[in-house]
Amino acid sequence: MTFEEFGLSPEILQAIAAMGFETPTPVQVEVIPRLLKNRGDMVALAQTGTGKTAAFGLPILHMLKHDLRSPQALVLCPTRELCVQITRDLEAFAAHTQGVRVVAVYGGADIQNQLRALKRGVQIIVATPGRMLDILRRGRADLSGVERVILDEADEMLNMGFQEDLEAILAQTPDTAHSLLFSATMPRHVAAIARKHMRDPEEITVGHLNAGAETVSHECYVVHQRDRYATLKRIADYYPDVYGIVFCRTRQETQTVADWLIRDGYNADSLHGDLSQTQRDSVMKKFRSRALQLLVATDVAARGLDVTDLTHIINYNLPDELGSYTHRSGRTGRAGKTGVSIVIINMREKGKAHQIERMINTEFAYRTVPTGREICGAQLLNHIARMKSVELDPKQIDRHLPQIYEALEGMSWKEVIQRFVSLEFETLLKYYQGAEDVRPDTGDSRSPARDGHQRRERPSGKGQRAERSGARLSVNLGTADDLTPRKLTGWISRAGGQYVRIGRIEIMDRRTVFEVPVDEAAALAQALGNTSFDGRTVRVEAAGSDRPRKPSGGPPRGKAAAKGKAPSKGKHHPSKRKPRGR
Repeated sequence: MTFEEFGLSPEILQAIAAMGFETPTPVQVEVIPRLLKNRGDMVALAQTGTGKTAAFGLPILHMLKHDLRSPQALVLCPTRELCVQITRDLEAFAAHTQGVRVVAVYGGADIQNQLRALKRGVQIIVATPGRMLDILRRGRADLSGVERVILDEADEMLNMGFQEDLEAILAQTPDTAHSLLFSATMPRHVAAIARKHMRDPEEITVGHLNAGAETVSHECYVVHQRDRYATLKRIADYYPDVYGIVFCRTRQETQTVADWLIRDGYNADSLHGDLSQTQRDSVMKKFRSRALQLLVATDVAARGLDVTDLTHIINYNLPDELGSYTHRSGRTGRAGKTGVSIVIINMREKGKAHQIERMINTEFAYRTVPTGREICGAQLLNHIARMKSVELDPKQIDRHLPQIYEALEGMSWKEVIQRFVSLEFETLLKYYQGAEDVRPDTGDSRSPARDGHQRRERPSGKGQRAERSGARLSVNLGTADDLTPRKLTGWISRAGGQYVRIGRIEIMDRRTVFEVPVDEAAALAQALGNTSFDGRTVRVEAAGSDRPRKPSGGPPRGKAAAKGKAPSKGKHHPSKRKPRGR
């Protein structure tokens, strides 16, 4: 099937041809004709990277009434990155169509600019739930003319606690509006939203429900907790041309791992909720240009990243919501290309790994951590492949060849090769010569400890201690305020700007005590104190003796990092150099 067969306008066909689109993806084949025929509400289950934006965006643009300057379509998505990306895609699809206005509405940006854009007139609003609800409460947007509502990444929005915001927004859209819900997974709360706000929705499943992309292979390394970082490094060394995302659970852990990778000479950086928009834009610019090989990120920060050709996804830790694994692994293996999704676990996490296998209907290939010899061999072969692919320019080197031949006179070609290899990889070979291989976690707690070299390869442990213990916070809200655990977690996640892991919750009449990660407590207490709950002023304080500590920005970089605190004791990793142009 071709895009022309859908009956889209010539202007839209011209735009998608200019973008290089030739054949519709399966989700586009299923969704576009149904939307063009206004066949009612729809639930589309499809993985990340399957072309969902074009699936709903092209029909919306085709059916716009260009003479109206009021919202006709509303797209809701979980993060600002995805919001911006969808807006850019829609603008690109409408590049040759006159009179189309699209506005992105999301937190972390000046709301006044967004209000002015809405006032000038707009036909499509792409928004995050929190900012959209804020604008509606100010009375600065009118959704009465909306004909189509898109919930993109619905499972992720609900995981982040946006259910109440979504319901409040949907209540202001007309009953006659057609709704389309996109989700990679179909948990109970997504199904509940569909039942409550959609009329007999048609359900479309592209691929297997909750399954990963068929172009992605899944690998698993079972190691001791203390060897998690050493394993990450060895995987990166074994794949010299790796270009991927390393997923961590918390912002603190993300920053810690990124700092150690940078300290050890890797082309890496972090992406998480503590970064300003300017910092996030700078990191993503470097990553898209491949000046970075590894982006260490949280699940929420990585949503909506428009990055192609990723070779690997590395799960430094499994996600709290196992369904998020599908979103993570779907970042690679796109557009028919292959990719690898790797998980690093310990023996206690094998049960979770088996749950993921059942969920994606695919078995992990269990691997042993590459040995030093295997890593050196992979690096050498990669170097040879790069050498063989170099285009020779005799004009540039011919005049130097006589001197080179004279300097190498008396040496056999084998000796020349051996000496150049030794010169190029001397540091790498010496680095791994004395390094003990990372042994698998067999579940035997009596397993002897590593020598100092291996123990020092892991991060300082700050983030790991934060995961094992929790800080207790207290708020002046309780059952008298109609507070429930679901409302509490949603409110905390919205205030914190991302999904927050919450431990034990104790709700009393006019007071609630709950546990959060120690490294997030101080920032979270401040964020909660700056918000209100159903119009009531909130007071947040430490409960008991657990005082919230200021979150650490991770180990210091540069000179400070060299004062005996780095995992490899000041020993920079030899195999990663300045980024090469790709």
